[in-house]
Amino acid sequence: MHPTTDNRPTLLLAMGPGVDERLLTPAHRTLLTHLAHTDPHLVAHDLTAPDPRAAAALAEAEILLTCWGATPLTAEVLARAPRLQAVVHAAGSVKHHITDACWERGLRVTSAAAANALPVAEYTLAAILFAGKGVLRSAQQYASLRTDHAWLEESADWGNHRRTIGIVGASRIGRRVVELLSPFDFEILLYDPYVKTPPPGTELTGLDDLCARSTVVSVHAPQLPSTRHMIGAAQLAAMPDGTTLINTSRGSLVDEAALLPHLVSARLHAILDVTDPELPHPDSPLWTLPNVLLTPHVAGSLGNELHRMADQALEEVARYAHGEPFAEEVRASDLQRSA
Repeated sequence: MHPTTDNRPTLLLAMGPGVDERLLTPAHRTLLTHLAHTDPHLVAHDLTAPDPRAAAALAEAEILLTCWGATPLTAEVLARAPRLQAVVHAAGSVKHHITDACWERGLRVTSAAAANALPVAEYTLAAILFAGKGVLRSAQQYASLRTDHAWLEESADWGNHRRTIGIVGASRIGRRVVELLSPFDFEILLYDPYVKTPPPGTELTGLDDLCARSTVVSVHAPQLPSTRHMIGAAQLAAMPDGTTLINTSRGSLVDEAALLPHLVSARLHAILDVTDPELPHPDSPLWTLPNVLLTPHVAGSLGNELHRMADQALEEVARYAHGEPFAEEVRASDLQRSA
């Protein structure tokens, strides 16, 4: 999918320091030079800084290839980019750098959110299966006892046979989780106020009903004003004893103050990849509760998984160079209901 030299657009890399080193392999950088007129080693970390090389490249750029840490594209920044037509974001949400000025300018925007959804869904699948098998509890107890134990008697309420799994939000990640769960013997409930026809193998229901019936509740809704604390006191109280709450979305979707008493009493369990605040207070019980697995926002793309996002981004650059529509175009209206 290499365009001819005359058709290659001009492109500038714009992202936070060190991000390009993790995102792009040497093969990616070579492919970039086939797809676009670009210096694959010139990365603009701050488009507002007085860097002559970056400023000159920005003035000529038709495409910005962005990732985490990209400068917000304000009207002032866009004024220095008169030829800019498109922003290809090699990560998930574009909300932190795509401003109203971008939409007013008529820029085309695409993101690798679909690629980033895959590892989050995989993390969630592992969390659901481990929750059903009581892995966290049994591992901690095994390490404490260090002797034979009547595990069959202990595990009477464990197992993944015909568990009811509640999925909150039919986002890219939520839908992918449903797909990954399909080979297993689960009943899958789905809550999403914008979905009228449930995906195959799921039952569409209300949020309170989902919480009351599920043994695992996994949160995949976007962070919006309307979703703040959507898992609140009423929803938590409705969850049956022993339910596991999984959150890989954003910490603000769960009312942590309402959740903590259920965790401290061990009535509920939690697998939290995100919290509110993002880094819990040093004295937070979340660090030490035996029924809580706390991970540092690692469900999304890490390590070699970043290369999948780069792959998708370069495919979009190739589509642009060939005059084709983006496969994963983002529109201003999308951001009212997505992360």
